[in-house]
Amino acid sequence: MADYEEIGSAAELRELLGDPLPRVIDKDRPRLHARDREWLAQSPFCLIATSAADGTCDVSPKGDPPGFVHVLDDGTIAVPDRPGNRRADGFLNILTNPHVGLIHIIPGRTETLRINGRARLVREAPFFDAMTVKGHRPRLALVVDIEQIFFHCAKAFMRSALWKPETWEPDALPSHARLVKEVQRIDQSLEELEHYYGAAYAKKLYAG
Repeated sequence: MADYEEIGSAAELRELLGDPLPRVIDKDRPRLHARDREWLAQSPFCLIATSAADGTCDVSPKGDPPGFVHVLDDGTIAVPDRPGNRRADGFLNILTNPHVGLIHIIPGRTETLRINGRARLVREAPFFDAMTVKGHRPRLALVVDIEQIFFHCAKAFMRSALWKPETWEPDALPSHARLVKEVQRIDQSLEELEHYYGAAYAKKLYAG
């Protein structure tokens, strides 16, 4: 650590990075534009960042058929919850700190739509019926009151070549079952885990 040269102030950071262009400063909006609605209607995946009152952070992926993020009005969206591992780290954070950040992704597109706002956990509302997928009506939804929304530039996706299949190497690492067996304290055998995360796993996407 003695060899690290840390940044300790906003002034030092600006000296290193410079100031953003005016169009970058002015691009955020407080309400949905028609193009934002179109983006949400085409997006099947988003990331939700939260932080508890004590600073504990979490980023949780959410995915469903395109348009799963429900637009309630120009200032409010709702994200349905689906069956998962029940850790609920992000939801627990929201109970002590409602501030959230979301990144909405469309496969093949290098820019993203970002939304920042304040979130509430809702266990029942009339719009839940509109978020039913394969007969599964959500038991919980995240309702976000939008404070800031903007399109984020494409450079990170371009640098990573994320959408170029020729760069993909999904088999460079062991199977998920093997990773779980190696990094977690778990009693199940590798064979049992391979079965659990195999073909039957997809059948449980909407099962509680």
